[in-house]
Amino acid sequence: MMRWHLAHGRHLDLGAKSLLMGILNVTPDSFSDGGEFDRPERALQQARRMIGEGAAIIDVGGESTRPGAVAVSAREEQSRILPVIEALSSDGGSLVSVDTYRAETARLAVAAGAHIVNDVHGLQREPDIAHVAAETGAGLVIMHTGRGREKLADVIADQFLFLNRSLEIARDAGIPDDRIVLDPGFAFAKDGEENLELMARFDELRALGFPLLVGTSRKRLARHLVGEGDEGRDVGTAATSVILRLKGASIFRVHNVAVNRDALAFADAVRERETME
Repeated sequence: MMRWHLAHGRHLDLGAKSLLMGILNVTPDSFSDGGEFDRPERALQQARRMIGEGAAIIDVGGESTRPGAVAVSAREEQSRILPVIEALSSDGGSLVSVDTYRAETARLAVAAGAHIVNDVHGLQREPDIAHVAAETGAGLVIMHTGRGREKLADVIADQFLFLNRSLEIARDAGIPDDRIVLDPGFAFAKDGEENLELMARFDELRALGFPLLVGTSRKRLARHLVGEGDEGRDVGTAATSVILRLKGASIFRVHNVAVNRDALAFADAVRERETME
């Protein structure tokens, strides 16, 4: 059990039960749901639906991270996400994460009410984002990526190489360990074999000493065995969620909250039984 400390005096207790982070892409071009929630009213409706289904966190992103996506300006990213974050924070109950690598976007998002900064570049694209997290008290998700660099041949060794560098940046900025969660970055410059190897050896990442978040939702690794439709992709995602929960993951970043909630209930029950024996 660990208490994850977040901005605005909030926290989450991690460990005993799976926690779900609902994906809210306020973009026209995300790989799964681009264009569906790019208007604030639609985004809010979807966020509230995911909260009703059991999402503890809503992760709001304004720039697609799919391979080949067109980059947007900081101003465009901010114009997409800030009204949604402000509206969600005014509801009072939900926890909000901002999916960004930009320091200024993160600063504005926390000021608008976000509690968590989720950086898919692991603080290594704009290191000033670490200072934003430190100054605002935001919870921080540090993700591994293989994009734009040479990777080590061993998938776990590369995780340790990259994430330990990110943790150095975080600690140099003054971020306490109890504000940090790590994400191994499934599918971010990893091919099918690498993703499966990472999943099979996932429990080795627990040696890093931090809670683990995973995002396999509707990605190629979760759908290439079960077809391309949303139903098949969500079933594949739920299967990976259960596997990774049994190997030690705490937080699951997903599109379909209800399906993963139900699947993870079984994984949590098995973990509870194991601790009783």
